[in-house]
Amino acid sequence: MEGNQITLDSLEKGTDNPAFSSLDEEEICEEHDGPRGGNEKNRREVNGRVASYCRKALQPASMAKNFCKVHAKALRKVFWGILGAAYLCYFIVACWLNFQRALALVVITAVVIFFACWSLFKKYCGAKVLMLLSPLRKCLLKSWPWLKWLLYVLLLGGLVAWLSLDTAKNPEQLISLAGFCVLVLFLFAFSKHHSAVSWRAVFWGLGLEFLIGLFILRTTPGIQAFQWLGDQIQVFLGYTKAGSGFVFGTTLIEDVFAFQSLPIIVFFSCVMSILYYLGVMQWLILKISWLLQVSLGTTPTETLSVAGNIFVGQTEAPLLIRPYLADMTHSEIHAVMAGGFSTIAGSVMGAYISFGIDASSLIAASVMAAPCALAMSKLVYPEVEESKFKGKESVRIASGEERNILEAASNGAAASVGLVANIAANLIAFLAVLEFINAALHWFGEMVEIKDLSFQMICSYVLMPIAFLMGADWADSPVVAELLGIKIFLNEFVAYQQLATYKKNRLSGLEEWSEGRKQWISPPWFLTARASWPPLCCEPCSRASVSPCSTPAWQASSMYQQR
Repeated sequence: MEGNQITLDSLEKGTDNPAFSSLDEEEICEEHDGPRGGNEKNRREVNGRVASYCRKALQPASMAKNFCKVHAKALRKVFWGILGAAYLCYFIVACWLNFQRALALVVITAVVIFFACWSLFKKYCGAKVLMLLSPLRKCLLKSWPWLKWLLYVLLLGGLVAWLSLDTAKNPEQLISLAGFCVLVLFLFAFSKHHSAVSWRAVFWGLGLEFLIGLFILRTTPGIQAFQWLGDQIQVFLGYTKAGSGFVFGTTLIEDVFAFQSLPIIVFFSCVMSILYYLGVMQWLILKISWLLQVSLGTTPTETLSVAGNIFVGQTEAPLLIRPYLADMTHSEIHAVMAGGFSTIAGSVMGAYISFGIDASSLIAASVMAAPCALAMSKLVYPEVEESKFKGKESVRIASGEERNILEAASNGAAASVGLVANIAANLIAFLAVLEFINAALHWFGEMVEIKDLSFQMICSYVLMPIAFLMGADWADSPVVAELLGIKIFLNEFVAYQQLATYKKNRLSGLEEWSEGRKQWISPPWFLTARASWPPLCCEPCSRASVSPCSTPAWQASSMYQQR
């Protein structure tokens, strides 16, 4: 026993504990090798039987998988054929039951079929058609130096003749045309490079804006299309109440602005993220950017960003061209910034619509602003550098990183939280600052016997000529100038809220003047001019599937706005 005792010396020298060395390691291994080896052999046999059973059970599934791989194209055609046949049956039944009610479905179906046929035509017949038209293209290129001037003269003559006939009864319409020319000359005077201005981009951008406005405001199909689109957007945004009412309660969403308008931004951002994940937004933006690029002659990158600003905000649109931003010229960056400032983000547009602003007018203004933004940006900051994207026909749009539609919806809603908080904080700050400025100005005004001096009053006098040149009546110019000042110097959210107040005052029947101050802005001239146009049916008649009523267009438009 003494030999087996552990001493301090043995610990220092590293002697092993003899209590754990009584049995030889080899003997221990020999004792346990036999049973362990048998267990492993039995386990392997069981696993082999299970694997063979699984293979036999999964053999039909693997055969089906291989069959699907081999006949993938045929199965895809069968699937789309069945889906198309089902939709055709649904479409026929919907049109047979009530064609007036299914008119929107007919239009959407026609648009989808047109673009599908166009893509198939380009894929299979595009090259052949280009080869057939190549002699005509060469002839046009040879004659273009003198043919373009002839075309410009004809367009200018037609425009002058049309304006002369159109403004014969309302010559005050020419005031806005004069203001338009003054604005162009003013921007040209402050251009970065006067001799490098691309007048093709300027005139084509302004021309496209004019044609879009003419279609929307002066043609019956344009009025009906944008009124229908605005009504559908209002109905669509109304679904926000289901979510906000569950979270905040019905009382809050009816009485409190933060719970009434700001949740719309969350809902709209979620929907836009889903459309972006599905590729709908990329397709739409590419089509619009192609039209602008071909007509204005701008590069694909700047055109794509400006087209994206019609639907998304100023921070999201440049992300479409994020891989190309580092190589863009100063003029292209300027165009991207100008496009962001001139349009309305889709999520914020939903909040403006909730104020009571006409949805069709907001959509039309945002669409019209895209070509005008490119034209004005190229007038102020012309291209003098060599762009790396000039020869490219198109650029690739960066896609999202979401893996499924639920993740896209969740990320879109989460991304809007910062925007909602930013809007709420800015409204609190700017309204408080505006109240403080008005109080200070009122105090200074009382010192010299000037009553009711305020920031709005100063803007109404300073910006009144600009408002008048924009086309507002002289009596309405101070009110419009006040809104311009609030939008430019403070916050556009506050300006739109004030505009909604003026509209509610007019629709509620208040007096136009009260204590020497206008309570509302007069309706645009084209609303009263529509009274002599062909009838435009109001929505209740369409839903009741009766014969078209004789309600004038301007009254139908007023019904839409009051609703």
